[in-house]
Amino acid sequence: MVGTLGASLWGLFSLPFITITRQTDALNINARSDNAVISRRRFALHLPAATSAAAIFGGAAPTPAADLTTASPIAGRFDSDILTSPPVTAGTRYTGHENLFFPSWMEGEWDATQTLVSTKTPLGLKFVGGPQGSLDVARKTMEEQNKRLGEPVGLKLRFVNTSFGVAEDRAFNLRSRLDSFAGRSVVASVEYADVRESNRASILAGGGTESDPLTTTLVYFKGPAAQKTFVISHGQDPLDSDAWSGYELDRSIFALTNQSTAPPVTTDTEALYWFKRIGNDRVEGRLRLAGYLNPQADQLYFDAKNRAVSLNDYTLSLDVLQMQNNNRSNEEKAPIYSDKPDPYFG
Repeated sequence: MVGTLGASLWGLFSLPFITITRQTDALNINARSDNAVISRRRFALHLPAATSAAAIFGGAAPTPAADLTTASPIAGRFDSDILTSPPVTAGTRYTGHENLFFPSWMEGEWDATQTLVSTKTPLGLKFVGGPQGSLDVARKTMEEQNKRLGEPVGLKLRFVNTSFGVAEDRAFNLRSRLDSFAGRSVVASVEYADVRESNRASILAGGGTESDPLTTTLVYFKGPAAQKTFVISHGQDPLDSDAWSGYELDRSIFALTNQSTAPPVTTDTEALYWFKRIGNDRVEGRLRLAGYLNPQADQLYFDAKNRAVSLNDYTLSLDVLQMQNNNRSNEEKAPIYSDKPDPYFG
């Protein structure tokens, strides 16, 4: 039973933004109070990045490859089906306020749309078949994924100005992404968690505020499940042009919070962004979600040789709703944050 459950857990939370990369057999998680049910495979098929991040826009036609490769090496990663996982950068700067920072024109609240336009398994089906590399699971995964092609999903996103740069409001965006792609409310709460690379004390010491986003999030679902996501690598283009690319590699740990003995599931996903400003109130671009195997969860990890096993490409479209400081109460601006000990992740 533990093995079956572990494979099912892997299916939904093999996506650090809870994105669509690798799903398996459905696992229903009954909520304690309202009998809401999270079906792991079907839920995953309705979720983006974001991860994630991070990972939620669409509607514009795909940008020609030439327009991207002339911009930067990061943007050039949209052109290849063979991607290698970026090197870990977390902890290399020791500032305590590391983050992926976006261009100044991304600041504000946005009405966003994301549309899946391509889904690939560059190393073969078995690599998206769960921890055991099941071809049956892989085929079901791709069948469900292909049903989502061309289907736009709308949601709200927020990017805030900080003393260090414009960063995404992860607590707000993560809830918005998960609920929007699930088609209903599935998130009970989203909290920030302190880590060495990004913590409240260092942000305050560096001139930041209590409302500045951190990079580590903890999601509690409306069922006995929780997920903690860390940023382990990130990089970006210069911030002074109308076209910008960046990436973020997230490591997510998903665990049941009931009495189940199933071990936690760990997954790695890279979100690649390409944004272009269209006037003062619209941004278009692309998002690529690359899924990588993890040595703690996947038997085929060494066979994959640190290469992406799934690639999901989206078009992006964002229309501005309001600038960050326009008519928003202090309560709205403040993210959910907890410095209490985490009973499941420490």
